[in-house]
Parts: sequence; structure tokens; C-alpha cells
Amino acid sequence: MFSIPPEFSIALSFVVSLVIVFSSIPSIVKVAQLKRLYDEPGRRKSHHQAIPNLGGMAIFAGTAISLGIFGDFASTIEFRLILVAMVIVFFIGIKDDILVIAPAKKLYGEIVAIIVVVVLGNLRLTSLHGFLGVHEIPYIASILLTSFVFIVIINGFNLIDGIDGLASGIGIILAAFFGIWFYLVNNIQYAILSATVAGALLAFFKFNVYSKTNKIFMGDTGSLLLGLFMSVIVVKFNELNAGYYGPYAIMAAPAVSFGILIVPLFDTLRVFIIRIARKQSPFRPDKNHVHHLLLKMGYTHMGATIRIVSANIVFIALVLSLQSLGIFRLMLINLIVAAIFSFLPELFRRKHKVRQLVHEFNTQAQARPA
Repeated sequence: MFSIPPEFSIALSFVVSLVIVFSSIPSIVKVAQLKRLYDEPGRRKSHHQAIPNLGGMAIFAGTAISLGIFGDFASTIEFRLILVAMVIVFFIGIKDDILVIAPAKKLYGEIVAIIVVVVLGNLRLTSLHGFLGVHEIPYIASILLTSFVFIVIINGFNLIDGIDGLASGIGIILAAFFGIWFYLVNNIQYAILSATVAGALLAFFKFNVYSKTNKIFMGDTGSLLLGLFMSVIVVKFNELNAGYYGPYAIMAAPAVSFGILIVPLFDTLRVFIIRIARKQSPFRPDKNHVHHLLLKMGYTHMGATIRIVSANIVFIALVLSLQSLGIFRLMLINLIVAAIFSFLPELFRRKHKVRQLVHEFNTQAQARPA
């Protein structure tokens, strides 16, 4: 029987996913324009014109078809359930993008998809890697913890999808990192999954950021799917490191994972704390995300995206270089450095505002007659 070398399978899964997304988006944009399926500008939106928001349809098609072709569903049984969860998330997202559904209903749908992967697919966190002296996690606690991790990551990506290229840019970097690591530890199937996600996001990124005639947003469909993919990949990454002692083993994997996912995780935590401190619902939309602060400073969408993605890359390098410190210390460093990074835009904005006020005062003083 003819078999494709693993490197070719990984490369082809990337290419097939990329080509499908790249070729399908113009048609999706055309249909969205004909049916007036737009994301309209508003007070809490960062765009100023109506843009089609069905990019998640292309991402779903590219990843599902590529994974269906190159995924080994016999040896990687959880892939079947991942596809089922993808379909559930896809329909939740599409309904929200077209009709808008209540946050609670969206959360219920996410939980159903999570149960499919975590309980039926048995893809779950079974160890805390010695954090607080805990290694093996009891089954029920494992299900609850893994489900919580899924919910946080899925909604974290949903919340950072506020400016052009940010969610997809972060997703490309993370999928590339995890894909390379899975390949190095010879887990070819998850390397294929990572490559599939990276290919789909790269094609979407081109239209989302650079296209003038076929500009499109990923919508809730795309951001929820991206969060689902990253949740699956991160849980598998932690599970493999719980029992792997080879040359590419990652120490303090939970803290390393948090650092790698620092943008969606910390920004969501930060915004929730701000909302609760103001006695508001943590789920109430606002413009307190870091990307909103960068826009207020005068950066373009691309300028803000480049800075946030660059900061994420710095965090990846940081946690990999400091992994020997242990989970608790590394997690503390993650939180401190992330807090500093997220506070800087607001600090610079306030300084700039003070300078403007001083300049206006001096100008008015000079204009007054002696």
C-alpha cells in the first residue's frame, strides 16, 4: 500500500487547507454582499463600514476537508469527535453571525461541543505536572478542569477578534509553534492538525488584512473554531509532556502553555477584572481590550496587530527559556510581565493626552494679547 512520508502529509495538509480557504472566500463575500450579510459598524466596533463576517465558513471548509483527507481517524480516534465538535461550533457560530444569539445559548452550545471532545473523545488533562504537589487528577475533576480550560480558551479567542488580523495572526503563530513541536516529538497527526489550522488562517489573513475587494471577517464562526482548535492542541500538548522525557520535553508545561496563549488568556482576565471592578457584567462588551487601547493611541489595525503578535512571540521565547523555573514561578512571571505589557498602552496614551493639553494651553497663552 502506498504511503505518504509524514513530512509530505503535513505540508500537503497545510497547502490543501490554504487553497480551499483562498479559493472559497471570494464566493462567500459575493453571496454575503448579495444577501446583505454584514457586520455593521457600531459604537463598540472598530471598523467603519459594513464588512461580510462569514470568513468562518471558509475556515471550517478548509480545516474539515484537509483533516478529512490527511487525518488518520483509525489511530487518532479523538479526531472523529473533534470533527463532530467542529460541526456543532460551526452551526452555533453561523447562527450568531447571521441572526445573533444570546451569550447563554452560545455557551450551552460550546459546552455540548466540549463534552463531545472531552468526555466521548477522552481528550482531557489527567495531570497537573506536580503543581502544588498534584500529579494525577481524578476522573471527574479532570473532566471539569479540561472543560473549564476549553471554555476559557474558546471565549478568549472570541473576545480578541476585534481588529484586522489579530486573532488569525496569533492563531498562525501558535499553530506553527505547536505544529513544529508535535513533529519533533513524532506526533504526526497533531502536526497535521496544526498545519491544517495554520494554512486556513494564513489564507484568511490575506483577505482580512490586505484585500480591498474581498475583505472579510472571521465572525464568531471563525473565532469559536479557532478557540476549539487551540483548546484541543493545548490539552494534547500538556498531556504529551506529562509522560514525555525526550529531548524536546517541555518542563512546567501548564505555565508554558499559559505564556504561549498569553494574549487571549491574560487580556480576557484583565478585561473581566476591569468590568467586575466597575460593577458591570464581565460579559458586557466594551473597548478596554489592549487592541482598543492601541487604536486609541493612533495605531492602525495592522500596527496594533503587529505589536500584539510581536509581544506574543516574545512571550513564547520567554517561557521556553525560563521553563526550568517551575510552574508556580513561571506563572507568576507570566502574570507580572503581561500586566506591565498591557498597562503600557494606557500609560503612553495618558502621557500623550497630557502633552496635547499642555501644547493647547501654551498655544492659547501665546495667542492672548499682552
